[in-house]
Amino acid sequence: MRHTDRETTTQTLTRLIKALDHQHPVTITYLKEEKDDTGRRTGHLIKTVRTIEIQDFVISQAGDILIKALDRETSEMRTWRFDRIQAYTIHRTAYVIPAPAADGKPTRTVGLATVTVLYPVDLPITARVQLLADALAA
Repeated sequence: MRHTDRETTTQTLTRLIKALDHQHPVTITYLKEEKDDTGRRTGHLIKTVRTIEIQDFVISQAGDILIKALDRETSEMRTWRFDRIQAYTIHRTAYVIPAPAADGKPTRTVGLATVTVLYPVDLPITARVQLLADALAA
């Protein structure tokens, strides 16, 4: 298990992009916002552990790095804030959840303004991390 507070953002992103390239699932320890019985956010963060299958990286309009991934517990596409990941483990197994149908159009999360970062797949990982960092700075 790798702890994100013990490595740089670039190191973590590089490892997660490599997991995406090889289609290896990742188990994350994540801080999510707690909700009350009515579904309203309480403002408290609680720790949760999930295994995800990464599909894409995007940058929100607010400047957060978001990971779009399939949650193995629910088999649903979810968005995870990169800065809320506390620790992660990259598995050597393959993805098991069928990917959403690709119709040639990028998928969007409704109600979330994002900037899609497109990068050539044949670029080295470090170059792709740099492109992501440049888009984040813009």
